[in-house]
Amino acid sequence: MEYRKIGKTGLSASVIGLGSEHLDGKPYAVVEETIHAALDQGINIMDLFMPGDEVRHNIGKALGNRRKEMIIQGHIGSVDLSEQYDISRDLPTCQRYFEQLLKHLGTDYIDVGMLFFIDSDEALEQIFTNGIVDYALELKRQGVIRAIGTSSHNPVVARKLLETGVVDLMMFSINPAFDMTPAGTDVLTTMEELSEQQYVTIDPVRADLYKYCEQQEIAITVMKTLGGGRLLSAEHSPFKKAMSVTQCIHYALTRPGVVSTMIGCQSAKQVEEAVAYLQTTEQERDYMEIISGYRGEGSGQCVYCNHCQPCPVNIDIAMVNKYLDIARLDTAQIPPSIKQHYRSLSASGADCIACGSCEDKCPFSVSIIRNMEQAEALLR
Repeated sequence: MEYRKIGKTGLSASVIGLGSEHLDGKPYAVVEETIHAALDQGINIMDLFMPGDEVRHNIGKALGNRRKEMIIQGHIGSVDLSEQYDISRDLPTCQRYFEQLLKHLGTDYIDVGMLFFIDSDEALEQIFTNGIVDYALELKRQGVIRAIGTSSHNPVVARKLLETGVVDLMMFSINPAFDMTPAGTDVLTTMEELSEQQYVTIDPVRADLYKYCEQQEIAITVMKTLGGGRLLSAEHSPFKKAMSVTQCIHYALTRPGVVSTMIGCQSAKQVEEAVAYLQTTEQERDYMEIISGYRGEGSGQCVYCNHCQPCPVNIDIAMVNKYLDIARLDTAQIPPSIKQHYRSLSASGADCIACGSCEDKCPFSVSIIRNMEQAEALLR
């Protein structure tokens, strides 16, 4: 398993995480098999947003004395008052359900307390005015939660929340179809209706959100990695071609700020299929053939696809471009960590021989040679 640091929290997450929504309503034996398989494969992070007593109890029982091996994202505001998934911004209700989460899991702490489903300006205002953010901050002060997170599908609202400085981690919906959709689109309800004309290149608002997260050391865990399974089907994918699980995972893991992908599993076999990503080749991970008809040729924006490789002097061009993009967000205050990461590369912009082979192969017409020069100027 590979692990990445979760921002400034001091924790590290496996790049393959466990989405537990498919365990809801399943018998305990299924929950136990899936949880144990995940732990045995080195998966150490899972998301648990479901509010039902039974699934929470079953997951807690399955974790048992291995609780400390798993980083749990537990949500504040996920409820089932009407015996179905719902959202509450009422503080006493949120408190009651969060306390029930601790009880059913048989634990006295949750690693990441998640501000649930912040997708609108109204929701953002409510969590601050209704005392929910203060509640989360107090839980963190007491050590009941180790970090504060949030879940969102709206890049504009998510950015506003992140800029308050409250959040350590964001769970966000990331896949090629969502990223190539205009930021104002409700991706959860319109994926089937999206026209091919909308798929031009990665939406700059979404791209900047990911860069901002890495700049500020706010970790991203990914939901909707597979687009609810639609991207795996040529019939249902907006690209009219089926992506593999490996391609979807690789796309998400190559976005700035991303530390882990939450893959929904309900068996040991599905856990093994997700973890198999780690053994795949670069060719198997390559997603550009699938989205080639919508790739926005000539956009000049790097999407870190590595089609520019191999470099004759072994520069990791995508990584240099990623660090440069983050530095460009605020050239006056480039995070020391970004400079450190750049300087630790075995080959950097200073090693570029300006041969141009990378630019000839780039499907986005990125000015790579110029980027290498600018990266060295800003990051050395």
